[in-house]
Amino acid sequence: MNRMEFLKLAVATATVPMPRAAEMFEPREDARAGKRVAAILFDGFVLFDARSIAKRAEAVFPGKGEEFATRLRVRQFEYTWLRTVGQRYVDFWHVTQNALDFVLANMGLSLSAEKRAWFMQGLRELEVWPDVPEALEALHKRGIKMAFLSDFSAEMIDANLERLKLRQYFEAHLTTDRVRQYKPSPVAYQMGPDAFGLKKEEMVFAAFGAWDAAGAKWFGYPTVWVNRFGVTEEELDVHPDLVTRDIAGLLRFVGVGD
Repeated sequence: MNRMEFLKLAVATATVPMPRAAEMFEPREDARAGKRVAAILFDGFVLFDARSIAKRAEAVFPGKGEEFATRLRVRQFEYTWLRTVGQRYVDFWHVTQNALDFVLANMGLSLSAEKRAWFMQGLRELEVWPDVPEALEALHKRGIKMAFLSDFSAEMIDANLERLKLRQYFEAHLTTDRVRQYKPSPVAYQMGPDAFGLKKEEMVFAAFGAWDAAGAKWFGYPTVWVNRFGVTEEELDVHPDLVTRDIAGLLRFVGVGD
């Protein structure tokens, strides 16, 4: 294994660990059985395809796109956590700009102003996972309210939803800009009960990241981890109520579909 192969493996292992065992994808006991689900709160990347960012990175840095996108994702979330603890909040667009500058310097790369603007615009032009439109329609028909509870700014979410023609399915966005604390702060998760006037037990949180699934469970939400990349569960003494590789598992969890 040469140095570059080792570096790629180290970065991937730090951010996208291998599953411990296949059984991690088996449903846990269904905590929603016989209970009413009034609303679902979504992390953004449950619906938006995170691979869109890697594609843009590959376009500007051929052969390095996946590594670049992984490093950027790690630094984005490290900065959100540091800014929350340090009480130095800026919105996620600003966080991403800071993370981008760091990763460029760290990897010895550069972007022209034009290419930088094009790359950043990718956060407003994300693709949607293929199973999402049909799932949203099914949930909407069942009368389940839906909202983003996301680190993304409202402007970023709206830009994506308008382009994808999915805006009609969602209530007002519960972006962390409202409370100026990023997830997994309980102040961020509290936006759900406050906005809907519901108990935690009447809502379901759909997480994309393992850390977000843990944070939602700490807060007390029934939690479905839509683990699309098959990564390892965090060791934080809590477990999501269901781990699923796609959104179909979420539909079954709330009693919609097969």
